[in-house]
Order: sequence, then structure tokens, then C-alpha cells
Amino acid sequence: MRIETEDLMPTDAGLTRAAAILRAGGLVAMPTETVYGLAGDARNGAAVARIFAAKARPTFNPLIAHVTGLDMAETLAIFDDRARAVAAAFWPGALTLVLPLRADAGLSPLVTAGLPTVAIRCPAHSVAQALLRAFGGPLAAPSANPSGRVSPTRADHVRQGLGGRIDAVLDGGPCAVGIESTILGLEGAPTLLRPGGVPVEALEAMLGPIGVGGDAHKPNAPGQLASHYAPEAGVRLGVSAPADGEVWVGFGPDSTGAALSLSPGGDLVEAAAALFQTLRDADALAGPGGRIVFAPVPDTGLGRAINDRLRRAAAPR
Repeated sequence: MRIETEDLMPTDAGLTRAAAILRAGGLVAMPTETVYGLAGDARNGAAVARIFAAKARPTFNPLIAHVTGLDMAETLAIFDDRARAVAAAFWPGALTLVLPLRADAGLSPLVTAGLPTVAIRCPAHSVAQALLRAFGGPLAAPSANPSGRVSPTRADHVRQGLGGRIDAVLDGGPCAVGIESTILGLEGAPTLLRPGGVPVEALEAMLGPIGVGGDAHKPNAPGQLASHYAPEAGVRLGVSAPADGEVWVGFGPDSTGAALSLSPGGDLVEAAAALFQTLRDADALAGPGGRIVFAPVPDTGLGRAINDRLRRAAAPR
């Protein structure tokens, strides 16, 4: 059933309205520094079920609970001294921690997909923080787009994908980081479950070597499905010489002549912020049955997260 999606601005009135919608079990797309998230009351099973329905997201894929800070986070998960230190170093910011779930957390089991762990993030975006404070509790918020499609970094992207399916969009402008949070498992040895907005090198400087985990068939954190972030067009990677008719997306000064570029100067921060908008622009240029091809991107720093998203965008669907 199609519903009327309200457009809200991050004024006192807009935040009050957004919080009221959330308390009533509704869904509000909110800006974060990474991408726009589709927020619902993490303790309301019906609201969380609406998130899955609006996105057509498989219910075995867990969600991230967003919090105002460590105090709220510790009501949901069991933190040891190491986890507290990591949170102190990287929160608020683009890092999600996966930790043991507290027995009395009160979260809907849909948030954790029935797992004994929970993914938690404290966003840095001022509008996300203002909404969390106005609401007064944790918000489950996956990316605010149809499941498997290109993530939204602007309010217009949300309206294009979910307009008529959700209650409101809170417009906080373009997202500065542009790719989803890094997800770090800390229920045992430190494990990278998804590369993202915090480079793994920064985490390893604090924690030492970090293993890599995650399972596309039984995900223990978001962003692990093999096919994800996909445009309508086909995607091919590592291309320095495109074929006729392909839309070539360059990176760095060696991609002169590309239709689009993630960063003409080869800046990985710029490329990450531009990634999802560039995917959308390339998709529009490619048209039905077209193909998008990407120049190589270094697999270091934020490049690791960019390449992760591109590999999943290019995966068989």
C-alpha cells in the first residue's frame, strides 16, 4: 500500500515531527555522515518489520542499532575495556562494533536476526544525533534504499527508491563520507566484517593485526551479501581501456577521456564520497542493457571499502 512520504527539514519542528513518527512505529530516513539510514524504533518489532518490508530486505540480514553514545550503547551490548577504548577512539564516527547482546537489551530480535550479538554505531552527523536525542532511544537503521541497490547519499536518492513506502525523509544534505561504516567484530579476536568509512589501517594501529570474517550466506553483520549496491546496468571492474558503448568511470590522472571519474586527482576520500552518486550517474548514461566499467582503484585505506562495494555491485544477481 502506497503512503504519503513527508519531507522534513532538520529544524526543531522537523525533528519533533520525525521523533513523533518514530514513537508511533513509523519509519524516517535520516542523514548520517556515511549514507542515509532508514530509521525505526529498534525496540518495536512491528516498526523493525516495516523496515524489512519497505526495503524488501531478507530478514536473516541483521541491522545496525544507532545510539547517542557509549552510555546508550552499554544498555544494548556487553562492552569490555577493549571495546570501550575503541569506542572512545572512533565514536562518534563511521565505525560499527559487533558485540555480545545484553539479555535485557529489549531490542526486537529482528534487529539482530536472532544472533547473540548486536551491531551498534554512534553516528557523527549532527542531524542524526539530534534525532536520536529527540527520540530518546536506539534506532535500527540500514541504508535507506531498496535492498541490494545503490545506497543513498542524498535525500533525493531516498525519495526515488522508497518514496511512498516510508513515512518521512529528514533532509540533512549530502553525506560527507559517502560509503557505509566499517564493521568491526569484537566479541572475540578483532575481525573486520565490512570495510567502510574508517580505514582498517587506523584500527590496526590501535589493535594490531585484524582478521577478516563474514559470510554471504549467514551474515553476522550488514553488507555481507554477495550482490549488493547494484545499479541496473552491468558492472565490470579494473578496466583501463573500455569497449565501445561502455560507460567508463575513471580514477586518477591516467583515466583521461573517461565519461565520469571518482576522483580525477586520485584522492580516495573524494572517491568514497562520490562513489554512489557516480554509480547512479553512470547508470543513467548506460541506459537499459548497458554496461558500466571502472578503472582500477588502489586497495588501501578507503580504497578497500570502495573496491568492496564495486565487487558486490559487479557480482552476479
